[in-house]
Amino acid sequence: MIIENKAMKKYLMLMIFILWLVMPAAAFAGLPLDTVKGHADQVLDVLRDPSLKGEAAKKTKKEKLRAISEKMFDFTELSKRTLAQNWNKLNPAQQQEFTELYKTILGDAYNDKILAYTDEKITFSKEVPLTEKTVEVRSSVLRKTSEVPIYYRVILKDGSWKVYDVVVEGVSLSSNYRSQFKEILANKPPESLIETLRKKAGK
Repeated sequence: MIIENKAMKKYLMLMIFILWLVMPAAAFAGLPLDTVKGHADQVLDVLRDPSLKGEAAKKTKKEKLRAISEKMFDFTELSKRTLAQNWNKLNPAQQQEFTELYKTILGDAYNDKILAYTDEKITFSKEVPLTEKTVEVRSSVLRKTSEVPIYYRVILKDGSWKVYDVVVEGVSLSSNYRSQFKEILANKPPESLIETLRKKAGK
């Protein structure tokens, strides 16, 4: 009986080891919903911080929000998906500059909206797998008279989940900008797009 128990234990340990080897990396990366919610909670902590009230603290608040977005978003992936097939029209140096300028423009645009936050409630409902390494995390902003659905699309890279797109009320962030950039690149070289973004970003 003891021999059988030892044999059974060895068998179970072997099966656990095999499962550990073949289990997808996503299982060890932390749940996408928990990751996004964690970042969202950090944003709310900044917005609710009583020491950051008023115009004098606005710059500090924006810097804190920008630091959170750096951890939350994969801006290179977002840039690739925004430009789609046009991404390869840019050389490596242009791709890098585009990503930095795009990040600045998005940060300026959305920080202003975030700073208008008036203590609405945010709920996270579920995860919807898109591919083996991408997931859509669904949330809603609850207002007094309405509910705004916000879906975060995240990708698993280097063992962590990063946001590569945001869908607000059915409108994708990347697709919204894609049409604008596509129109520029249809008739002009990549440098024209870069120059347009430089002006927009105040560079």
